Amino acid sequence: MDRHAKAQWSGDLKSGKGALSSGSGVLSNTPYSFRDRFEDGPNTNPEELLAAAHAGCFTMALSMTLGLAGLKAESLDTTCTVTLDKEGDGFAIKKSALKLVAKVPGASQEAFNQATQQAKEGCPVSKLFDTEITLEAKLES
Repeated sequence: MDRHAKAQWSGDLKSGKGALSSGSGVLSNTPYSFRDRFEDGPNTNPEELLAAAHAGCFTMALSMTLGLAGLKAESLDTTCTVTLDKEGDGFAIKKSALKLVAKVPGASQEAFNQATQQAKEGCPVSKLFDTEITLEAKLES
């Protein structure tokens, strides 16, 4: 199953502008720029999109893992922070931090911990990242 997206750019790095579009149409000529990525611009940037992808993928994987254990989440609220650090002459993504608050009726802490670790390691986006991935998971009653 292939998915695709398209990036367009005009101009130099600092004053240029780009647009991102996805095959599904969710992104349609969505603006991005140097300011959006390295300063505080109003539009999206690649790291924000990676964070959204990792949060979504992990949360879906956790739902599946919980289901295999006979559990069904009332709510899974995941935040992901992707860190872009200066490295040599360029930049590199060095960390993806997942933070989860979950309500899973009937789940023991042990079953919850096992499911979250399996989801963190098994989600396809986690497998894609060659970086440190942390997880802070809280089970609420």
